[in-house]
Amino acid sequence: MGGRFGDGAVVPEPEGEVWHEEWHPRALAVTLAAGALGAWNIDVSRHAREALRPPDYARFSYYEKWLAALADLLVARDVVSPGELSGAAEPSQSPLAAKKLQAADVPAALARGGPADRPGGPDPAFGPGDAVRTRPFSENRMVEGGHTRMPAYAAGRVGRILRRHGTHVLPDASAHDLGDRPEPLYAVAFPAAALWAHPEHPGDEVVLDLWQSYLEPA
Repeated sequence: MGGRFGDGAVVPEPEGEVWHEEWHPRALAVTLAAGALGAWNIDVSRHAREALRPPDYARFSYYEKWLAALADLLVARDVVSPGELSGAAEPSQSPLAAKKLQAADVPAALARGGPADRPGGPDPAFGPGDAVRTRPFSENRMVEGGHTRMPAYAAGRVGRILRRHGTHVLPDASAHDLGDRPEPLYAVAFPAAALWAHPEHPGDEVVLDLWQSYLEPA
């Protein structure tokens, strides 16, 4: 939905403000803790949020989206049953219990993160300064209606390569359990005037990280 018209101005949050509700940090914590069980990856979790019913996606707040997607993933990946999730059934011991993230291990786990760089993949096709055009449609070419990191507002636009980030997991595959399918990843700069019809500052640039299969020579 990034770059869509009609959603109003972007209102920056006050400096230093992190949480708007008391339950927000708990929603973040339980989502990260569940992800540490290893039953899915970050791309799967992003797709789960995108796959929420459109009316729910439109009305849910940011962390409501997180919790709704987490509930779907917990059931879809057989971590809990629908009855356990709703409270209609007594919870049973999960075979993943041994993988739970201990409180003492949280700082190191967050500092380590989840690196997405991978060896292999095709040779880089572009270098810094090259003009490139994004593919004309932003949809996932592997899975109909699937996840992609190609923003719709940047489809079919011309930009220039700023740098190569190395070779990284392709989200379009990873989100659907199709393996890493690593590809070269690039930082690509687009003039605001190339993305929107009436930008407030046409000379501003938007920098997007885009995979090689999203691009072609301009």
